[in-house]
Amino acid sequence: MEATEALRPGTPEEACEAVRWAADSGTALAIVGGASKRGLGPPARAAVTLQLDAIAGILTYEPEELVLTALAGTPLAIIETALAAHNQMLAFEPPDWAALLGAAGQPTLGGTVACNAAGPRRPRAGAARDHMLGVTAISGRGESFKAGGKVVKNVTGYYL
Repeated sequence: MEATEALRPGTPEEACEAVRWAADSGTALAIVGGASKRGLGPPARAAVTLQLDAIAGILTYEPEELVLTALAGTPLAIIETALAAHNQMLAFEPPDWAALLGAAGQPTLGGTVACNAAGPRRPRAGAARDHMLGVTAISGRGESFKAGGKVVKNVTGYYL
């Protein structure tokens, strides 16, 4: 069953409201960014699609610190172009399975993190989530939450 109605929030706050509405009304959502991985797994059984492609863009990029902050709907091609300008790359080599899966969309940061996708360097370099310092996300109840931060602290004797 394909979703018949679509919600397209333009901000993370609007996405939060949409998820909260769906949770309160018992409506199942099919969450989509670039739709490049829709061929993985069974089709979503949802009446409403939450389209996140409008929540995109690189918010900050500090090449000397190797830190980039971007929104979930940001196409990986945009991130990779920004990194390449500074001779940097995503170490986990995110794959683009769109052609293999017959998808017209392009991979996004959110979809890559959601699938924890990685290329052939995964055993040595890790997967997408291994390279994340922090994340702001939305729970299934429509609540925004944060985990991690923007910097790594190395403190001798303190390990969590």
